[in-house]
Amino acid sequence: MRFLFLGDIVGKPGYTAVLQHAAPLKKELGLDAIVANAENASDGSGLTPRQFQRLCDAGVDAMTMGDHIYRRKEIMDTLQSSDRIVKPANYPSTAAGHTHCIVDTPAGKLGVVSLLGRVYMRPVDCPFDAIDRVLGEIENKVDSILVDIHAEATSDKQTLGRYLDGRVTAVLGTHTHVPTADTAVLPGGTAFQCDVGMTGPYDSIIGRDIRRVMETTRTFQPTHFYVATRDVRLCGAVIESDSDGKATSIQRFERAVDV
Repeated sequence: MRFLFLGDIVGKPGYTAVLQHAAPLKKELGLDAIVANAENASDGSGLTPRQFQRLCDAGVDAMTMGDHIYRRKEIMDTLQSSDRIVKPANYPSTAAGHTHCIVDTPAGKLGVVSLLGRVYMRPVDCPFDAIDRVLGEIENKVDSILVDIHAEATSDKQTLGRYLDGRVTAVLGTHTHVPTADTAVLPGGTAFQCDVGMTGPYDSIIGRDIRRVMETTRTFQPTHFYVATRDVRLCGAVIESDSDGKATSIQRFERAVDV
């Protein structure tokens, strides 16, 4: 199986880039599936049902979310009804959404799971217990498994990667919006990267207008952090796996696009 995971889609620039390029990328890169973290698609925070449907129509097969999952309350029904989007699996069981989804691809079934980290993040349930529960439900039903670890600290992400090495196909980080240079296939056959970067405007401070962020940081006077618009890039990682669901390669993916 060969799939692309795109990091945090940030605002209109990132969202538009995915709409325009998802389908062509599938053909160009010979992809069986595209999965994207979409929690920042709506003006930098949250996702609307219309955006979700348009991303699906454009060629995104499944979406993960993160700590901004409920910023747009209108997404609740979609989270409950769709089998193409997941909540963090270590959110409370009463929280809206599904703990996993399974994507049918030309190369088999791809399981998709999202987890939230705990260092410098809001309190959540244990990600290790949560992933153990989910794997118990899906590991015999899928051919490959992608885990999005949405976390602030590299230690959180590396620890989870090592914990899951050999048990899932890929553990890929999101949330910090900055791509890291630590792509590797771990000894047990799990592809890993601390953060795959954001899909959005890189002439920015993690996706936001530089001047606004600078003003508030230096003066403490609050301003609205608009999503930036320039130097838009698609960022993520391309994973290949064998018939046993072990990763055989991981490649950083980054492409500047006009939107």
